[in-house]
Parts: sequence; structure tokens; C-alpha cells
Amino acid sequence: MASPSLVETQETLLPHQQGDLLEASNFVFPEPLSTTTVTIEFCDRCRWLHRASWVQTELLLTFPPPVLGCVSLIPRNSDETAGRFRVWLSVDSQSPHLLWDRKVEGGFPELKVLKQRLRDRVQPGKSLGHSDKKP
Repeated sequence: MASPSLVETQETLLPHQQGDLLEASNFVFPEPLSTTTVTIEFCDRCRWLHRASWVQTELLLTFPPPVLGCVSLIPRNSDETAGRFRVWLSVDSQSPHLLWDRKVEGGFPELKVLKQRLRDRVQPGKSLGHSDKKP
């Protein structure tokens, strides 16, 4: 099935939305998320962006929307946050839950373990295939 053309798309818009769809002044910022989100804080000084983005990608592939609304990355660059790698889970209006802290856990998360912790909170009973614990 072909995707709608720009003209077809414009015809389906409300009158106040019509105009040049590529005009930046017509862009609308997305609504703030009131859904399940994961936040990864990482030390930017330690060059952990690649690791954080890899974890982000793996979590989104395993728990695609609508299970996770977003996985955000927050680089930290201060003396207080040196060496930080934390993974937080926020579900609706509940207080954020710390899934992983590199300093507390003694290292970076093995993805299998992180996925299990996340699954147990957002989709209990979901099979993670090869990432599941063996009895």
C-alpha cells in the first residue's frame, strides 16, 4: 500500500492545520509523556554515550511502544556524577524506581539481567527468549 502523498495528507488535516507541512512554524512539540519511561543517566566524562545508547536500543527493541513510551539518555558531567551509570524506570505517576546503579551493583548491567528486571516490573510473564533465566 502506497503512503499518502503530501497533498492527500494536507486534505485530511483540519483547516487550521493546513498549509505547508514542511514549514517549521507549523510543527507542534509532542505532548509530555504520561507513560512508562526508562531514563539512563551516564557519565559523559567517562565516554559512556555509546554504552548508554546501546542499552537504549536493546530496551526499545525488547519492549517496543506502547510498553515503553521512551528511553531517554541524560549525560552527566560534574564531579558529583563522575562514574555514574544508572537506569531508572518511571511508570505513570509512581515514583521512579532504580533498576541499576553501576556503583551499587559493582559494574555495568548485563543486558539479560537488566531486561529481566524491567520485564518483571512492566510485563510480568513476558518471555524474553534466550534472555530468560534457566530453572
